[in-house]
Amino acid sequence: MTVIESTATVNKPLAEVYTFLADLNNHQRLMPENIYNWSSTKDEASFTIQNMAKLAIRISSRVENQELIAVPSEKAPFDIELKWTVTDNGNGTTTAKHIISADLNMMMKMLAAGPLQKLADHQTERLEDILKY
Repeated sequence: MTVIESTATVNKPLAEVYTFLADLNNHQRLMPENIYNWSSTKDEASFTIQNMAKLAIRISSRVENQELIAVPSEKAPFDIELKWTVTDNGNGTTTAKHIISADLNMMMKMLAAGPLQKLADHQTERLEDILKY
């Protein structure tokens, strides 16, 4: 299992960060430009990653003000889990961690690990920017 992580400190209270992440409609704002054909509800999203694959995900688990887990809702090129955890820093800020776990063979790991890390980093940076004010 390949595990990719990215962490951000968000200048908002825990509940506000969790509420934003708990709605997949908001995740379109976290995506890079190479994501298109976005369609979403609160619990499901589907999109195309340019030059890679079409992906459909759904929230499989929510733990209020702690974590969210999304998994593919249709057949994906490989098993993948997208997890967000949020932790209260006690000073009005929240640490948000994005963890992507993917079952990649060696060839897929060489091809996909870099883009998945870029995706995770982009999403945490965007989360910080969007929730800055």
